[in-house]
Amino acid sequence: MQEHARQMTTERPLENEAQQKTSEISDKKVKQLRSKKKRNEMFVIIGFMAPALLIYGLYVVYSIGMTFYYSLFEWSGIDNNMVFTGLQNYITLISDSVFWTSMQNNFLLVAASLLTQLPLGLIMALLLFSPVKGMRFFRSIYFMPFLMSTVAIGILFIYIYDGNFGLINQVLGQLGLESWQHGWLGEEGTAIWAVIATVCWQFAPFYMILFRAAIVGIPEDLYEAADIDGANSWKKFQNITLPLLMPTIVTSAILSIIGSLKYFDLIYVMTDGGPNNSTELMATYMYEQTFTNFNMGYGSSISFSMFIIAFIVTAIIIFFEQRRKGAN
Repeated sequence: MQEHARQMTTERPLENEAQQKTSEISDKKVKQLRSKKKRNEMFVIIGFMAPALLIYGLYVVYSIGMTFYYSLFEWSGIDNNMVFTGLQNYITLISDSVFWTSMQNNFLLVAASLLTQLPLGLIMALLLFSPVKGMRFFRSIYFMPFLMSTVAIGILFIYIYDGNFGLINQVLGQLGLESWQHGWLGEEGTAIWAVIATVCWQFAPFYMILFRAAIVGIPEDLYEAADIDGANSWKKFQNITLPLLMPTIVTSAILSIIGSLKYFDLIYVMTDGGPNNSTELMATYMYEQTFTNFNMGYGSSISFSMFIIAFIVTAIIIFFEQRRKGAN
């Protein structure tokens, strides 16, 4: 009996050790299977993302890098005579009054877009939910400017702003307000505002669609609970709609800022930066230096400066938005 007990006591540690080794082996196998599964999932993700990353890298990252590279040279963009000048183009850019005027006009367009396009888009989106017959018709009318070609809009408003036969001056003349008549696109004091008004008219419907999609996603239960509590329309907008629209508002603001900083086509069609550079934007000035004056190096420095400015402004907006979310 004593020998049997002694044998049992010696066998138990061996069994425990065997069980421990078996569990360790099974744990290792589980870890290996999990890591293998993660690797397979990663390969699948990379496989799906690879085409988009390739296109993004080729047309965005590579292009930004080459723009900075060309900005270090004095080059016409046509011949092979590239003279390395280092940062001389950027030094020249700092003392270029036309560039500073174009930057000022860009930030003026940014401010006007934020203060005009976004509120107009939100108002139109809210109007689409009003209980009025024929809202589908108004939805089409509201969105029509964004569907039109930019060139067509530019030509249309050139005739509207015409100093002799334009619609605006004709209406002012009929109202007896001849002193308010101007050559809207031909005078330095009014040209930039006339173009900004046209830009805002064209792009407000785009933000209307964004806000409308966001409003549709707000649960109806919240509005029903507010109705039970006796909240009026303004209280519901202030306490439900507006807070839940903040992510869309931030996204719209970022899109508006980036779009305004790199805006080009409508200005080029309507004024080409004139008169006397009063409507010049960084993009139109870059185009003029690159493809009119054949100064590829200097035009690249303007283009890369546009990228840096847009990147810094966007990063600041995202930083403050993240802080706002953290505070809430």
